Amino acid sequence: MARMTEGDTALPPLSLYVHVPWCVRKCPYCDFNSHGVGRNSELPEAAYLAALLEDLDADLPLARDRELTSLFIGGGTPSLMSAGFYASLLEGITRRLSLPDGIEITLEANPGTLERGRFRGYREAGINRLSLGVQSFQSSQLEVLGRIHSGKDAVAAVEEARAAGFDNLNLDLMHGLPGQTPELALADLECALELAPEHLSWYQLTLEPNTEFHSRPPVLPEEEVLWDIQDLGHERLEAEGLARYEISAYARPGRRSRHNLNYWRFGDYLGIGAGSHAKLSAPGEGGRLCIERRWKTRQPEAYLRRRQDPRGFVAGRDEVGEDELPLEFAMNALRLVEGVSLEDWAAHTGRPLDVLEARLGAARQKGLLEEKVPRLQASPRGLLFLNELLALIEGAGTE
Repeated sequence: MARMTEGDTALPPLSLYVHVPWCVRKCPYCDFNSHGVGRNSELPEAAYLAALLEDLDADLPLARDRELTSLFIGGGTPSLMSAGFYASLLEGITRRLSLPDGIEITLEANPGTLERGRFRGYREAGINRLSLGVQSFQSSQLEVLGRIHSGKDAVAAVEEARAAGFDNLNLDLMHGLPGQTPELALADLECALELAPEHLSWYQLTLEPNTEFHSRPPVLPEEEVLWDIQDLGHERLEAEGLARYEISAYARPGRRSRHNLNYWRFGDYLGIGAGSHAKLSAPGEGGRLCIERRWKTRQPEAYLRRRQDPRGFVAGRDEVGEDELPLEFAMNALRLVEGVSLEDWAAHTGRPLDVLEARLGAARQKGLLEEKVPRLQASPRGLLFLNELLALIEGAGTE
């Protein structure tokens, strides 16, 4: 998509992320801004809707009249909210921002929180893509992961989504689970493939700080088992017509996530909702872009109180320094299998290509970059050892 311009400065595409912070129960591996409320709690839908739209009103100048490329509603568990909530939210967003015909509008959903018939209401509200947090189809693994649904619930959720008219589904699936063998991991993949999703996010369980699993770690498969799982799983998914386009994302033709692609291509995004983050560009001196990251108040109750606070919803902001840009850009772009053109590298980082080239020899010698490709493109080994590749490239910001 062509970039919008302000004066002589090109601005990247713009997406919108909406965060819904509540879930039924916090999972032991989750480091997202999510807050367990139990099954029968009444959520403050009206107050949160008003806060989201006020939050967006305050951020509208940052959009700089750009058309949205995608809209993503994540959490937490967004499917705890009613279809009416999303109909009102999307109507409010449409009144404030330009949304093209056919824009991708994604809602994350948990198979264990869905009332029968709710998918149809989501579809009628304007949501056209669902991302179902399945994680596993096996009861023993779901119990260890703290999930509140069963494998049968996941299958039923897909069936209901199809009946409601959704033709663009993502399934989130984990591997490298406690006690998992390659056979068990492949069995999960087969269950997912039987449901014929358009997109599959297949990622390895990691023990993140500030999670229950980090403080009380489970026994995970050994490294050789993890390699076998990844190799066999990747081969199976590709054979099924789900092509890998990002480290942990596979899609059928034409079904790559537009929202996630905008992240990886270093596009801009607004973030509204408790704990949401944004990355925004503005024209700077000499035709370069100044990039700011900002984040909103994290705790849901505090976020709602910010409606009466003259400081607004923003909890903090930070400008990305020139020396930080190469690593910031590479951390995103090199997640993509296709990598990034060298011209885009120079345009986004402001660094001449000879500075970058001086850093790439070691990466090529280690087999972390594709050879004889006129792009900055991680090899299959580089995708597996991305942190090592990024460490070699990081110096291109300071030399």
